[in-house]
Amino acid sequence: MMTDPIADMLTRIRNACIAGHKWVDMPVSNTKVEIAKLLTESHFVHAHKVLQDGKHGLLRVYLKYHEGHPVIRHLERVSRPGRRHYVGAGEIPKVRNGLGIAILSTSAGVLTDSAARERGVGGELMARVW
Repeated sequence: MMTDPIADMLTRIRNACIAGHKWVDMPVSNTKVEIAKLLTESHFVHAHKVLQDGKHGLLRVYLKYHEGHPVIRHLERVSRPGRRHYVGAGEIPKVRNGLGIAILSTSAGVLTDSAARERGVGGELMARVW
């Protein structure tokens, strides 16, 4: 039984980047698709696609490299099932002075730190990427 599917997703992406894979597959969920969408829009990965495998489905994330090195240098889970981390609208951190993104789960959906600041909403700080 998996207790933290978001941490599993981030670990799969991190490991695939280190190994130099072109893509990584994982079980699909709505939250994971939203996170993959944010990573694609922020240009940390090329694309993502939901594949049907006859069971629950798979999420395939196509990884991005620049001069042989992965674009994702650091990927960490902040809020965990045993220790949730919530931030208010005025407390949303900037990641690497704006070069990275923070992924938040808010009442307006899953957003990046800049989009959450723009909308004036806080929420659960799920991950940091740079």
